Amino acid sequence: MSLDGTYDDANIFALILQGKIPATKIYEDESTFSFLDIMPQTRGHALVISKWSKARNLLEMEDEALAQVMATVKKVATAIRKAIHPDGIQIAQLNGAPAGQTIFHLHVHILPRWEGDAKGFAGHGHGVQADRAQLEALANEIRAQL
Repeated sequence: MSLDGTYDDANIFALILQGKIPATKIYEDESTFSFLDIMPQTRGHALVISKWSKARNLLEMEDEALAQVMATVKKVATAIRKAIHPDGIQIAQLNGAPAGQTIFHLHVHILPRWEGDAKGFAGHGHGVQADRAQLEALANEIRAQL
């Protein structure tokens, strides 16, 4: 899929926002939603999305929505740092299929990193599905730092 297209109201993130698919919530406010990735590339791999923007990628996103998402990225990344003490934090945002984007609802990845981790970002679907109970326990640790 290219950078151009029509927003699909049935994409997985839209379905999460509609309550049709479960997600392990870390943080939510009136504009944004953050949750742990079900196929994490690292322990604490989180996502942040806008609750109201229908932008498929950064090039389509309204400035206000982008500011809201990035403020939440900072808040959640700070909480992740306090909760699990990574050596670094990678922030990833992909635009278009050739760049690795597979879900066409703008989203930002927060990936805690430790010394010795593989570098780079594999995109969606390259992790192993996490245990829901373990995700919830980790989310509780992170939420306690907000």
